[in-house]
Amino acid sequence: MKLPRRSLLSALPALPLLAAPGARTHADAAPGDGSAADTGCRAPGDWSHLEWARGVENQRKGDLGDGRFLNPVMPGDHPDPSILKDGDDYYMTFSSFDAYPGIVIWHSKDLVNWQPVTAALTKPIGSVWAPELCKHGDRYYVYIPARFPDYRSNYVIWADDIAGPWSDPIDLELPDHIDPGHVVDTNGDRYLCLSGGDIVPLTPDGLARSGPVRNVYEPWRYPEDWVVESFSPEGPKMLYRNGYFYMITAVGGTAGPPTGHMVIVARAESLDGPWEDAPNNPIVRTEHRTEKWWSRGHATLVEGPGGDWWMVYHGYENDFWTLGRQCLLAPVTWTEDGWIEAGGGDLSTPLAMPTGGEAVPHGLALSDDFSTDKFGTQWGFYDPGPEEMQRVRYEDGALVVRGKGSTPSDTSPLTFICGDLAYQVEVECELVGDAEAGILLFYNRRLYCGLSYSKDGLVMHRYGLQRRVGSPENLGRTLHLRITNDQNIVTIHHSPDGKDWTKFYVQMEVSGYHHNVAWDFLSLRPGVFAAGDGEVRFRNLVYQAL
Repeated sequence: MKLPRRSLLSALPALPLLAAPGARTHADAAPGDGSAADTGCRAPGDWSHLEWARGVENQRKGDLGDGRFLNPVMPGDHPDPSILKDGDDYYMTFSSFDAYPGIVIWHSKDLVNWQPVTAALTKPIGSVWAPELCKHGDRYYVYIPARFPDYRSNYVIWADDIAGPWSDPIDLELPDHIDPGHVVDTNGDRYLCLSGGDIVPLTPDGLARSGPVRNVYEPWRYPEDWVVESFSPEGPKMLYRNGYFYMITAVGGTAGPPTGHMVIVARAESLDGPWEDAPNNPIVRTEHRTEKWWSRGHATLVEGPGGDWWMVYHGYENDFWTLGRQCLLAPVTWTEDGWIEAGGGDLSTPLAMPTGGEAVPHGLALSDDFSTDKFGTQWGFYDPGPEEMQRVRYEDGALVVRGKGSTPSDTSPLTFICGDLAYQVEVECELVGDAEAGILLFYNRRLYCGLSYSKDGLVMHRYGLQRRVGSPENLGRTLHLRITNDQNIVTIHHSPDGKDWTKFYVQMEVSGYHHNVAWDFLSLRPGVFAAGDGEVRFRNLVYQAL
């Protein structure tokens, strides 16, 4: 049975979901708490009662301000988290896939509130999959699996300061594996653990392989009748504690059925084994499609600021595959016999904040007056060429983008990640020469929607296809465009002056614009593009969560 999808906005009179920017709201009605919402007023799989704190631009955030937090700690497309504890500081990065600059590194002191530091990868090496952020000695490293259609490998970049500058990527010539996890054995030798239970030794500087790949572990297998996407053992994250190496691995496939992805654990006294599987595998798994978080997996363990233990992993939000895999935080405990138990249940209710630490200002404003360079920390080109940044310049309060291609599929649109269930974006566009400008919700070159214009009139983009739809009266070179995504219902407006708005006559439903339909492991992102011969001046982009 397909369950009804309720609109958060339509429930506003009874459930005060929306708060003024900076206000704090809470998620008090939870399954099993005896509330009215738990006793028949809410269908299984309906999570419209959940309320997050609100930050800049009304964006949702996890810290509820009362000693509790509500997942996700990093809303929006932040998959495959790799976390590093560096003294009292925490740094985390994620898969950045086709967006460049990529490998955005975030900083926290309490594991819940995060702010961006830098984008470490500027040279395109293809679609970037699950990276590994680590520190060895006084140097920081990111190990990166990446692929072009005709070449794939694993790379490493390094820096002596987490804020950079970061080196150009160095090819480790590892074409057959993904998801490297860095580990140092008891002799001080460095290794990468790889997908499929394999490892490869590294040189002392960590910048090359020093030997062949070898298999050391056959991952635990789930019962055959479980509903999963595929076996796909990947994402090994390593930890050495009390004489054991712990390997935390993802199996079951990262997408597909909501019940597929999971977290398993094995331990050994040596990297070469023998490896012992945890008796409570899997320690994390979505068990039913009505849960708040789907496809939970790809975990990394970390010690919290107060000495307690936590894990970060990703999951899809129920009914919002379009937001991508979001970063979740859950407590863990160590058993007397040295195994790991995950806490937090299905992460649908508020949890106590990690002890110790302090909050940094969370997130960043997504509105952009184009007075400063926000490439990497916010903006990224989709699948850019080596010289893509030469297309852009800042000039007189505008981001000027030289045209490329003819449709969003071949223009390398500029997009950014957002993590709200409902939001609105508007921007002023000015055409120079024979250019075309547009606003989009962009998944990949095969799937997007939005509206653009040129001297020839308006163009509607839907399902990754284009259709000319005429021209509004007195269409000039300047046009303001607005796109609203209200829980996957998209409405577009245009205006000659940013004051008098005309609703575009087609509205769209985009809940299917995601990986299980169009592959690529991405999310549906707001963006702009410039096509044709000429340039587009973008001014005053405004983002607002609804």
